Amino acid sequence: FTGFRRDQIPSDTYSRASIFHTSGITMALGEGVRESAIEMMRDFKEQGALISFDVNYRASLWKSIGGKERAREVNREIASYVDVMIGNEEDFTAALGIEVEGVNDAMTDLPIEGFSKMIDKAVSLYPNFKAVATTLRSVKSATVNDWSALCWYKGALHHSVERPGLEIYDRVGGGDSFMGGLIYGLLTYTDDDQKALNFAVAASCLKHTIFGDFNQVTVAEVENLMKGDG
Repeated sequence: FTGFRRDQIPSDTYSRASIFHTSGITMALGEGVRESAIEMMRDFKEQGALISFDVNYRASLWKSIGGKERAREVNREIASYVDVMIGNEEDFTAALGIEVEGVNDAMTDLPIEGFSKMIDKAVSLYPNFKAVATTLRSVKSATVNDWSALCWYKGALHHSVERPGLEIYDRVGGGDSFMGGLIYGLLTYTDDDQKALNFAVAASCLKHTIFGDFNQVTVAEVENLMKGDG
């Protein structure tokens, strides 16, 4: 909904939507965009839709409007409306001030215990969260990463299938494709939280093999990868 004003959204959209999604990048685009997005989050929530939010932080977008301090102020306000929160270790630290213990600067060592504590802290600070997810990207080189994710949902912490040695054609959109996959998974695999997370990781794994910002794969292709296809 980036670029839309509230009055441009058909009124019946609020009652028909299952999930309303926006991101930290949207919140950095300007005061008017930010106000409209927050107002829509409130309206969708009042109508019973889940609110999902990717807390992705881009320093270049915030530096002229208050920097990290302003980003944390905005994102902490938004967090009180969010049901499904996603971000990587840098996003949670920069945008919400929640540190991850034991992560080195090179992102070569990502301790599960540190991420688990980060999620526990996020849930304690924002008890409205129904799900909290973070991607785990362990950097081996510019073109080879280990890839997996954690998701806290319904009181339980799930660790996805690990995708070690993922060969990367284009990293752009990896987080977005994970978020899209997670939304789809939570809506589709309602009785299998682990499968919902594994779907998101498989979808984003495939996105790393595609040039550009969009994940041009089918559900069948994602599910085939989940079943073990190469």
